[in-house]
Amino acid sequence: MKTKTKLLFFVVLAFAAITACGPQGERASTGDAMAEAKATGTVYNTDLSASVINWEGTKPGGSHNGTIKLKQGTLTVNDNGVTGGEFVIDMKSIVNVDLTDAEYNAKLVGHLMSPDFFAVDSFPTARFVITQIDNINNRDLDEDGLAYTHEVTGNLTIKDITKSIKFKAIIEIESEKVIASTGNFVIDRSDWNIKYGSRKFFDNLKDKFIFDEIGLKIQLIAGK
Repeated sequence: MKTKTKLLFFVVLAFAAITACGPQGERASTGDAMAEAKATGTVYNTDLSASVINWEGTKPGGSHNGTIKLKQGTLTVNDNGVTGGEFVIDMKSIVNVDLTDAEYNAKLVGHLMSPDFFAVDSFPTARFVITQIDNINNRDLDEDGLAYTHEVTGNLTIKDITKSIKFKAIIEIESEKVIASTGNFVIDRSDWNIKYGSRKFFDNLKDKFIFDEIGLKIQLIAGK
């Protein structure tokens, strides 16, 4: 009886490991693309050397993380705050930071750039356009100790598929620059038809799947 109980216990643990959540962070609301209107105000250009997108992908028993850069970007600001923004993401700038073996690192990055994932030869850039920004009046700290100031809604285009996403951010406007950052948040790659290793598209993967969730964290600096 004890043997059966132990076996059941380990089976439950194994199942929990396989079905555990992917990257940590609040899931971004995702929906159909929204209308894009021209923002009014002063244009701030993105500091490409100081701005970065951190990413994380996970699978049962492991994860990888890295960075990706912007190719260009602007924020538009008036007396009431940020009114809009448009950013081009350089999909060929994907970097992995957790693998120290150069061969494995190059293999992973090459796979992410291949048609299995982001097909960067065909789609060298992605695009994000802000469609709405709302102030957050109740600024209680989240689990990471962050007090978000705004909720950002925008159209994210990956591989020519555009979806509206919504996430929280901290936006600070100074005299000569804007600093915007997010905590960890999550998007679902299957919304952009990225199928490799996804249980939403394949039912015979067993424990060889890759979670659909991609963890993101953004640091953005723009100046006049």
